[in-house]
Amino acid sequence: MSLAPGDLLMLTWRSLRGNPVRSLLTTLGTLMGVAAVSATLNVGDISRAVIARRLADQEAPQVTAIPEWMGGNDWVSLQQSDIAYLQQRLPQAAVVSGLKWDGPREALFRDRRARPSFVAVDTDYLRSSGNRLQAGRFFTSADLAAYRPVAVIDQMLAASLFQDTPAVGEQVYVNRQPFTVVGVIHRKVNPESTNRDGLLLVSLSFYSALTGDRGMDAVRVRPKQLDQIKPLEDQIKTLMQQRYGGHRFYTWNNVEEILQQQDMLKLTSRALAAVGAISLLVGGVGIANIMIAAVTERTSEIGIRRAIGATQQEILVQFVLEAVLLSSMGGLVAIASVHGLTLLVAQQFDLPYQFNPRTATVAMSSALLVGIGASLFPALRASRLDPVTALKE
Repeated sequence: MSLAPGDLLMLTWRSLRGNPVRSLLTTLGTLMGVAAVSATLNVGDISRAVIARRLADQEAPQVTAIPEWMGGNDWVSLQQSDIAYLQQRLPQAAVVSGLKWDGPREALFRDRRARPSFVAVDTDYLRSSGNRLQAGRFFTSADLAAYRPVAVIDQMLAASLFQDTPAVGEQVYVNRQPFTVVGVIHRKVNPESTNRDGLLLVSLSFYSALTGDRGMDAVRVRPKQLDQIKPLEDQIKTLMQQRYGGHRFYTWNNVEEILQQQDMLKLTSRALAAVGAISLLVGGVGIANIMIAAVTERTSEIGIRRAIGATQQEILVQFVLEAVLLSSMGGLVAIASVHGLTLLVAQQFDLPYQFNPRTATVAMSSALLVGIGASLFPALRASRLDPVTALKE
């Protein structure tokens, strides 16, 4: 006699309730394996969020190249043509810009004074740094062509020098030279390594006209993709040393530490993934053992059911369904428990964490796959029992 799906489900549930110890052990095996997988996936999610937060808290990924001083008069001054040279040879570069550092300079506005870093830049500085414009505008090609005495300052200098006064349109004096502030940028800075008086930018063309120095101290290159930054750094050093007859260049990128942390977190995630896979395998073996024992214990029951009309498929489905139900319960408890624990740890250590449905789906899928895979052999064995032999047990 064939059973309706609802009746088969009820029969399966009663069978599980009839042997709570076996059901609990099977559920625990799945729970531990899925908990390890879920924890591994959560660690991966948090790791990626930590890296993303650290990248968001600083300027855009970029490579800076400066010529090394070889002693005596052996010094190289970079030129505007170097920017075009690199742009033509670096297809993986999003933008190339040049800059000239001139150290801290005293800036005056009315009766207020500050000593910001004084830097001459080109029109691509904003794109290469990844900073955003907070007020006004940035330098234009017209500013550079006309040698206009205009300046762009950051939010730190605006706060210390102008306080509540809007900075755009006001004049700042540096070494008695007036500069009209045309823009304010919001700069992502590290307070421990940054001039607290902020930053004052002028155009490279006006700086050259003012000082007679037409050279640049450094070129800065922003990659199109973060994972291109290390090979890009090596290529920039090679190109610049070739261009300047073997003169050594010093290059660095501003995300080296973050990339090292990312690599370490990837290795940790892989190690945890291996632990999770082993836990799932152990859980699957446990489920298979328990299901084989269940088949042996219930041989007479299987024989009676077959004698009154149960098909091999129904016996197979019942045993697989038992494993699926127990695996699902174990998986749900594991996902909920790991989520709660992860949330507590994230709050305690100020880690970025949000429930990820994709992570839960992967963890739950692993529970179901283990449950079905581990129960398939015992279920096939049960469905193939000869009714007459089973009734004699």
